[in-house]
Amino acid sequence: MIKTDVIVLGGGPGGYLAAERAAHGGKEVVLIEKRALGGTCLNEGCIPSKALLNSAKLYEHAKDSANFGVTAENVRIAHKQVIQHKDRVVHMLVAGVGAKMKANGVNVVTGSGYVEGKTEEGFVVQVEDETYLGEKLILACGSVPAIPGIPGLKEGIENGFVMTSKEALSRTNLPEKLIVIGGGVIGLEMASYFAMTGVNVTIIEMLDKIAGPAEREIASILLRNYKRRGVKFRLGCKVTEVTEQGVRYEDKGGERLEQADAVLCAIGRRACTENIGLENLGISVNRGAIETDEHMQTNIPGVYAVGDINGKVMLAHTAYREAEVAVNDILGIEDSMEYEQIPYVIYTNPEVAGVGETEESAAAKGMNVRVANVSMNYSGRYLAEVERGDGTCKLIINTDDNTIVGVHMIGSYTSEIIYGAEMMIGSKKTITDLQKLIFPHPTVCEVVREALFM
Repeated sequence: MIKTDVIVLGGGPGGYLAAERAAHGGKEVVLIEKRALGGTCLNEGCIPSKALLNSAKLYEHAKDSANFGVTAENVRIAHKQVIQHKDRVVHMLVAGVGAKMKANGVNVVTGSGYVEGKTEEGFVVQVEDETYLGEKLILACGSVPAIPGIPGLKEGIENGFVMTSKEALSRTNLPEKLIVIGGGVIGLEMASYFAMTGVNVTIIEMLDKIAGPAEREIASILLRNYKRRGVKFRLGCKVTEVTEQGVRYEDKGGERLEQADAVLCAIGRRACTENIGLENLGISVNRGAIETDEHMQTNIPGVYAVGDINGKVMLAHTAYREAEVAVNDILGIEDSMEYEQIPYVIYTNPEVAGVGETEESAAAKGMNVRVANVSMNYSGRYLAEVERGDGTCKLIINTDDNTIVGVHMIGSYTSEIIYGAEMMIGSKKTITDLQKLIFPHPTVCEVVREALFM
């Protein structure tokens, strides 16, 4: 039996950062990962999808650059080479995480970890033929695609007709017609890539809007941009069956069949809480996710859960912060997790980003707010780079104390701007104070300054 201070089960963003921070804090750490370091985010999620989307944007820019004084002939996208580029990026970053673990003295163990139980000395985790004993245990096993019980869906995945995001990011050929089940973040990002590369895409969504957490007006602008690219939407529709020809769904007019030669299931993700031995410790699970307090500790003292496995906010940057909070608790440093100001980004073209309250959420909480809404075309740089763009920046302002409680944007570079909006909300500074900030010129972020004076 190998004894250590901290065992981290799972090598995704939450897991590897927890291991790094604990090692920095002087703890001896064992990090257990059954596949590649980096988890879903690095290997089959955040990073590979951005590699594909960037290639598609370059292709689209090359095709449609005549208005900017640039002409090109015979522009095409070589999908296999796009996948090869994605693989190179992933390989480099996975190797980088491994090097960082080695540099920090983290003992990385490859294999499936199973929690056997607890002794007076700590928590027992079995990995293949080796047993590890840790004083503290951090669970960071991540999530997997949610596969609902739609007739024919499971069989479609088995025969390759239906993809999850994992398969879609490694597919070496482009389908002619693709149906995406789910109009949330994952579905939209993948649909964006396929649509920009010339695939005929139809998105079927049960809700009456797309883009999950996005503010409703922002989601409407994104919908308009997708439709301009030829993407078809079936909103407010329930999928009833996946067949060899495509997808059956119900709308107000009855049942219909949408034909395609490939289907992407992007309904969401669920926490990986099965077959890791949670029951051996009596860890509390609610709706398939581990329950945690503000210190990321479970109902069992000394056991923490960070990242997707706790089901709170399934975003890599949330996992990073949760990992820091958990490790700080282990190190005796006062810290706690807050979820009110976590930004989200949808890396479509155009990008969508937001943080804090929307008009709808503010109204539901009884807040008194006003909205400052400014077109992205107020930015000279945006206008120069995005001809005929319809981006916007929307501030939600609490009229009781004149502070910003929400910011929602659609347009270029919004993914790089939104952190500043998060800081504005967190600072609790008044609009009058924020108006004194000096923004660099010319930048797209200047639209935030314009909105501050609305």
